[in-house]
Amino acid sequence: MVTAKDVAEWMFQKLEETGYLSQGSVVYEIQKEYGSDFVCQNDNGNLAINKEVLKEFRNFIKDKFEWDRSEKAWRKINF
Repeated sequence: MVTAKDVAEWMFQKLEETGYLSQGSVVYEIQKEYGSDFVCQNDNGNLAINKEVLKEFRNFIKDKFEWDRSEKAWRKINF
C-alpha cells in the first residue's frame, strides 16, 4: 500500500534529479501515478497536493531546497 511518505519520497527524487519541481505539473503526475487519495482541490478550485504528502515532503527537503512562491515550485537553495 502506498503512503504519503512514499509519494513525498518520489517527489524528492524528482527534485534531486533536476533541482526544480513545479507544483502545477507534479500534482497531475501524483494523481496519475498514485491516485486521487494524494491530491485534493484547493480553495481556488485547483488540483493541489494533499497536506499529508506536503508534510512528509518537507521532511525530505530540509535545508537543501526552498519553496519559490512566485513560481509555485521548489528549487535548490543556492549558497
